[in-house]
Amino acid sequence: MDLFIAQFLNGVSAGVVYGSVALALVLIYRSTGILNFAQGEMALFATYMTWQFTDWGIGVVGAIALSMAFAFVAGAVIERVLIRPVEGAHNPLNVVIVTLGMFLAINALALIIFGTTERKVPYVFPTNSWDVLGTNVAKETVGMAAVLVAECVLLWALLQKTKIGLRLRAVASNPDSSRLVGINTGAMLMLGWGLASAIGALAGSLFAAGETAFAGSSMQIILVYAFAAAALGGFDSLVGAVVGGLIVGIANALTIEYVDFLEGIELALPLGLILAVLLIRPNGLFGSRRVERV
Repeated sequence: MDLFIAQFLNGVSAGVVYGSVALALVLIYRSTGILNFAQGEMALFATYMTWQFTDWGIGVVGAIALSMAFAFVAGAVIERVLIRPVEGAHNPLNVVIVTLGMFLAINALALIIFGTTERKVPYVFPTNSWDVLGTNVAKETVGMAAVLVAECVLLWALLQKTKIGLRLRAVASNPDSSRLVGINTGAMLMLGWGLASAIGALAGSLFAAGETAFAGSSMQIILVYAFAAAALGGFDSLVGAVVGGLIVGIANALTIEYVDFLEGIELALPLGLILAVLLIRPNGLFGSRRVERV
């Protein structure tokens, strides 16, 4: 039982990262209808920036804040310069090709600038644990869960309680009508990409903090798990992204521990979840169904 609880908590820690990246994917999809295949590499570059800031002597919390600010600006610029020119194209494959090209370009740029050596970001949370009813609960797990909760609360407050959030939701729902009532849809799209990029930077930095070393390919498997989480929860649901991330993280941790006789099963799990969701409930657990009048 202790082993099960330990693996469950490990899954929660991983699920926080998957859920955060899934949040970034959902934010962009809700605002533009685009699946950003470069989200993982954008987070990777921001994680390298976090490491660079700490290497310059900045505290890890300050380094993460600076990398999030950098990622926000970079995400907004990417939307304006690379995405918007092809966003309205008749062929939707144009946008897919652009995001795939960004995936390759950002990864190559990160390796050129920072090299291929594995890097480590200092610990963000204390390394000790609490004894809760005979079970060791790592403070890092609690801290990461608290970060995810804070992300959800802040996003909910932004989207539901502010005028900017109302404009973001209006643009996501109907950009043409939003333009007619005077909303600057371009600015809202840039804001959406910037927010998604900043959330991805936070997720990548938390993933790399501590004992885990990261390199140029580290965020690729994270992106696969995040896609599985977003598909499971629903690509238009922020709550679904979080719940999906936790489910994928916990399921993956338990699978690695109890199904160790099948090598590579941890890679098959997210792909199996995506396939199952598409076959049984294409809109995901929390995704909304669209009703179209003929």
